[in-house]
Amino acid sequence: MSRNHHHDGAGPSQRQLRVGETIRRALSEILQRGDIHDPDLNRMSITVGEVQASPDLKIATAYVLPLGGQGQDQVVELLARNKAELRRLIGKKLELKYTPDLRFRIDETFDRMDETRRLFGQDDVRRDVED
Repeated sequence: MSRNHHHDGAGPSQRQLRVGETIRRALSEILQRGDIHDPDLNRMSITVGEVQASPDLKIATAYVLPLGGQGQDQVVELLARNKAELRRLIGKKLELKYTPDLRFRIDETFDRMDETRRLFGQDDVRRDVED
């Protein structure tokens, strides 16, 4: 399922978007500051592109990418391994009644943007676009 596809045709509610964005900011900050007690995770620079909250706000899926795109499998594994601590820190930081369960996926929109840039950089494509 792609990130922008919803079953009922309606997009996420304002509340889902707000919770997702709040969690995204908190998670980014926690990862940047290295608040997690996992040296493997702290060594990595991770971009949190988006966090999507489920309609019942019980699950938050974070779309992440390690800097430079290297070690994608490892980054998802490390985040999953530290999920309980991340969730606890987010809950403390945001003072949420209920902190959603965290899921981690690789953010593929970055790959698509790079691919688009690469395509537009090719001479024959550039010629077609400019004609």
